[in-house]
Amino acid sequence: QVQLVESGGGLVQAGGSLRLSCAASGRTFSTYAMGWFRQAPGKEREFVASISWSGGRTYYADSVKGRFTISRSNAKNTVYLQMNSLKPEDTAVYYCAADLVEDNEYDYWGQGTQVSVSS
Repeated sequence: QVQLVESGGGLVQAGGSLRLSCAASGRTFSTYAMGWFRQAPGKEREFVASISWSGGRTYYADSVKGRFTISRSNAKNTVYLQMNSLKPEDTAVYYCAADLVEDNEYDYWGQGTQVSVSS
């Protein structure tokens, strides 16, 4: 079992920055990959970024590449999403998720945190 709690969402102006955090508990954090997803109103949930268990491999959606950075601290059981140069189209509920066997199938999800970007 893995429990995930996101924080750090909020309202920011276009061009601004936010850093999301996701604190994990339960299974040993350093043994599984993590991902961030988002869902905007009326749209399907979409992949944002992911990071391997060691932090050595990261992947990004084309829409956020160069603006967002995913990282993790295995010592703090936390994964981060640094979001820079935010755009109104980044407005969504952001979710972190755990991929226990690093097969891109996510097994546990957080409750989400709202990010709103005003123009």
